[in-house]
Amino acid sequence: MKNLVIPLLCILLSACASAPVTHQTDQLLDDPLFAAPSERISADDLFVASDEMKQYLSTEIADQLRHKGVKWGLIEALNHKSQLKLEYDSTATHNAAETFHARSGNCLSLVIMTAALAKHLGLPVRYQSVIVGDIWSRNGNIDFLNGHVNLTLGKTEPDYFRRGSDEPPTTIDFVPPEETRGWRSLVISESTVVAMYLNNRAVESLNHGRLDDSYWWAREAIRQAPAYMSGYNTLGVIYRRHGNLPQAEQVFKYILTVEPENKLVMPNLIQVLDDLGRTAESQQLSEKMAKIEPYPPFYYFDLGLKAMQQGDYKRAKALFTKEVHRAAYYHEFQYWLAVADYQLGDFKGAREHLALAMDNSTTRRDHDLYAAKLDQIKSFRLH
Repeated sequence: MKNLVIPLLCILLSACASAPVTHQTDQLLDDPLFAAPSERISADDLFVASDEMKQYLSTEIADQLRHKGVKWGLIEALNHKSQLKLEYDSTATHNAAETFHARSGNCLSLVIMTAALAKHLGLPVRYQSVIVGDIWSRNGNIDFLNGHVNLTLGKTEPDYFRRGSDEPPTTIDFVPPEETRGWRSLVISESTVVAMYLNNRAVESLNHGRLDDSYWWAREAIRQAPAYMSGYNTLGVIYRRHGNLPQAEQVFKYILTVEPENKLVMPNLIQVLDDLGRTAESQQLSEKMAKIEPYPPFYYFDLGLKAMQQGDYKRAKALFTKEVHRAAYYHEFQYWLAVADYQLGDFKGAREHLALAMDNSTTRRDHDLYAAKLDQIKSFRLH
């Protein structure tokens, strides 16, 4: 069965509609279908600085902020390994206080935490979505288009030049500079950042099988930023998972009225049409999608897994290599390429790809898993 597709920022981001749209939020929501949420659904405390955060600013780095200036003092605390000691972890999306307490989070969580610290210090904040190309991941039978977000501290460029300030704005990104070189970014509103957070929470609830909670998170994301299409896509996936096919169809078709060639939504609508037995419509949309994207995400990877099951490790390696050429930093592609190398007796290649899988893993669990497997083959002689 084909996978559902959801855009996910640092594991949710898709472009917001650039032209004015007619919002149909109320018509697309169907609250009576879902039970009350089991948790508080809100982003009211998203950027609230906790007492722990305030104490950190007022005591632990107070001298640093005074001597180096508020902006550069904060930036040093974020960058220096002996201070905040932040760790990237894509497991869950948290608000500012939770991220600060854990000293870890995905890029959205880290941006939210940094914005809260900057706001408490009186620093202007601007958010950017970063265009990184199509970077995909998979969890169960849901595929994710991973996005990226960063922020800028200080006066924005127009203010900087108009007022003659000697302190230009500085962009903070939690991805190494060598990986971000050449990336383009688009300025986004804080309401969009809020919707991204809510949408991430919806997807994470969906992954844990909490469909009711997932609905209410997605619902709130749509209400916070009606032009943020990812929220609608998530809502449609929730409806399908919940067995509400007419509602799912309505949502996916609405997105396609706004973005007629949205390649994330098309496969979702195709599945719904198949579920409804409307094969002619499904086939027509499949043909349209094939013209837009003949080799969709995970195309070669899925063929590679089939080759592995058939014991054709040489073909599997060739197919996994094709996926690596499209997404070199996705850890699962590197891992399976290592498995194919291992089966072919190429222990040197297996070690190299396992090391890349470990380096590019996005959770501590995956990192430790790859590290353990790497240790198992380190003693093998090269062939």
